[in-house]
Amino acid sequence: MRVFLTGATGFIGSAIVQELIGAGHQVLGLARSEAAAQALVAAGATAHPGSLDDLDSLRRGAAATDGVIHTAFVHDFSDYAGAGAMDFRAVEAIGAALAGSNRPFVITSGTALLPPNRLATEQDAADPASAGAPRVPSEEAVLALAAQGVRSAVIRLPPSVHGPGDHGFVPALIRVAREQGVSAYIGDGLNRWPAVHRLDAARLFRLALEKGVAGSRYHGVAEEGIPIRELAGVIGRRLNLPVVAKTPEEAAAHFGWLAYFLELNSPASSLLTQQQLGWQPREADLLTDLAQGDYFQA
Repeated sequence: MRVFLTGATGFIGSAIVQELIGAGHQVLGLARSEAAAQALVAAGATAHPGSLDDLDSLRRGAAATDGVIHTAFVHDFSDYAGAGAMDFRAVEAIGAALAGSNRPFVITSGTALLPPNRLATEQDAADPASAGAPRVPSEEAVLALAAQGVRSAVIRLPPSVHGPGDHGFVPALIRVAREQGVSAYIGDGLNRWPAVHRLDAARLFRLALEKGVAGSRYHGVAEEGIPIRELAGVIGRRLNLPVVAKTPEEAAAHFGWLAYFLELNSPASSLLTQQQLGWQPREADLLTDLAQGDYFQA
């Protein structure tokens, strides 16, 4: 299968490139710069010039391939609503190019848009009042494409997709600990984040592309929920810093933009995903990765 992949040089996308090529697929990767194009060619893929806001380039990429995996997203949390709107326009453009073809279209979403404070499953609809609200329209649009002849699927990823090269929430939490001189959590710290290794996530994207059922929601979750207090404890030990609690009132000043996500209590299950796609996480868990990986390299 020839696959159009957005976000192909990103943390997750670059792992998907290798997963797809290793399984015998060809990859056409969206490249917004010459450096990105060169990286894709070096990885064994073909570069497709364009960007997330160049809708014509997205349509051309989708039209020229047998299926699409969409992982690109502008992670600008100072304008999260704007990033979500851009993503929605990209999803609409790709979906229009695939309509009536029965080709697969797999997009990235997040467990943060699910109802909080209970174990969420794949059967849960996205919550417009959730922390992930800006991404809800994209998820709903993709699921609706199943009625338009697209084998569409959503993969919800947890706040922590970890592994070498991670530049997401956990590295941000480590940076805050270094800057503030303490490793902190909010309240009692018993709120939980699910997690998955990037290589396990990449394998799930391939399986959803190959075997996914139209209109399906899948969860890329290896660990249902890690208490934030445990995460802060590992960071404190590795940095030789005190581990302290911050009140909700203190959180914004201490953590900045990260406070909003650090207060999430969003455990999630992937039982149905594992049953339906035969996906089995097999890489290191988050706390093991923290202990053995490069998260604390200067």
